[in-house]
Amino acid sequence: MTIPKLQYISQGTTIKEHLENIQKACSAGAELVQLRLKDVSEASFLAAAKEARTITGHFQTRLIINDNYKIAKEVKADGVHLGQSDSDPLEARSHLGDFYIIGGTANTLEECQKLIEKGVDYIGLGPFEFTTTKQNLGPLLGLEGYEAILDELKTETPIFAIGGITLENVSELVRTGIYGIATSTMLTSNFNNVSKLHQLLKGNEYMEEVWKNNKPE
Repeated sequence: MTIPKLQYISQGTTIKEHLENIQKACSAGAELVQLRLKDVSEASFLAAAKEARTITGHFQTRLIINDNYKIAKEVKADGVHLGQSDSDPLEARSHLGDFYIIGGTANTLEECQKLIEKGVDYIGLGPFEFTTTKQNLGPLLGLEGYEAILDELKTETPIFAIGGITLENVSELVRTGIYGIATSTMLTSNFNNVSKLHQLLKGNEYMEEVWKNNKPE
């Protein structure tokens, strides 16, 4: 399966705001969004996920549910994203089957390797720089951190950069070899950035073609 290179992670102070921002992201052309709700009841999460599925379905946008793979299956989302303290990817795969996208969070080379061994479809590797949108941040990776990990991994599993990314540093991140980016604040503050990010990430596709064409036999 081909996974879009830009993932919007929902933000908002209320569930309503999360859903409104998902609608705005879809309207702006986002092809992959993640419903990320914390500290809400199971019933509220399920209701929000159903509404998010309706919104994304209208735009033919793929929907990822954060943490809860059972809700992902119930609302027929496209996949689930599992943090390091969430369910095991193998458990999620057993419940969801092969046609759902399963993503995982990593901060180190070793964590990436473990996720790849467990068959995740993509990895959110970060944080790139400091961000206030996530508590208990791991060590900041910076450009050198991504370069070192990607050089060692040499994987076809898509690696998304995440955490403190701004429009100004996307081009530099693309040059490290990352597959795509996952972001919340950069888009929530200005959904017009969706089209700008699509253009910047196309540079990544060009570099992939150059690499494939010049790869030694």
